[in-house]
Amino acid sequence: MRIIIADDYQEMSRRAAAMVSSQVILKHDSVLGLATGDTPLGMYKELIKLYENKEVDFFDVSTFNLDEYYKLSIENKQSYYYYMNHNFFRHINVKKENTHILNGMAKDITAECRNYDQQIKNDGGIDIQVLGIGANGHIGFNEPDVNFEAETHLVKLDEMTIEANSRFFSSKDEVPTTAISMGIKTIMQSRRVILLASGAGKADAIYKTVNGKICPELPASILQLHPDATIIIDKNAGKLLSDD
Repeated sequence: MRIIIADDYQEMSRRAAAMVSSQVILKHDSVLGLATGDTPLGMYKELIKLYENKEVDFFDVSTFNLDEYYKLSIENKQSYYYYMNHNFFRHINVKKENTHILNGMAKDITAECRNYDQQIKNDGGIDIQVLGIGANGHIGFNEPDVNFEAETHLVKLDEMTIEANSRFFSSKDEVPTTAISMGIKTIMQSRRVILLASGAGKADAIYKTVNGKICPELPASILQLHPDATIIIDKNAGKLLSDD
């Protein structure tokens, strides 16, 4: 596991964008696993700049998103479908048919999850997977006590996750309590993984991810076993590591 401690959020975002863009430059038809939330926004902005400067071309790239809220329509501004199109896809030349986001409105969620994993396999697997991390150590929406062998699946969101995500909604009551997420097994099959974290609120989760026991109670700890995992964090998120 490689750890990069950046001076601040901006540097963290630039370092992450550099890794993703390098992947695409070296392999024009790369398969990218993408994340949502506040943390990767800076990375997306940096990737858009690189595209606008003609330093990277996304035309042959395919993307698969980590997760989506259950029973939230794509028109809803809190859906991850809206997030990805508003913050990234519409600003680059990726083909719409090559972007894949789980359908939270699917009538048969089991089939939706199974087909999603099959699509990833059909595209040759994910070359580089971007992850955020929750204060409780979740990656994707894989909450504590998750089954490490799970592939893409429907999950019940932890109370801490619902509370954290309530800032994006008018009230906590509007936050979906379930979501569809790539499972730990799906994530771990990615060839490379980048985990991003910013802020002191993530420091404990980062410390335990790097130094703690590998256990379902802290889902991100499984990344200790990944053959090519990089953690890119700012100084605040890495403050407990720096104290070691």
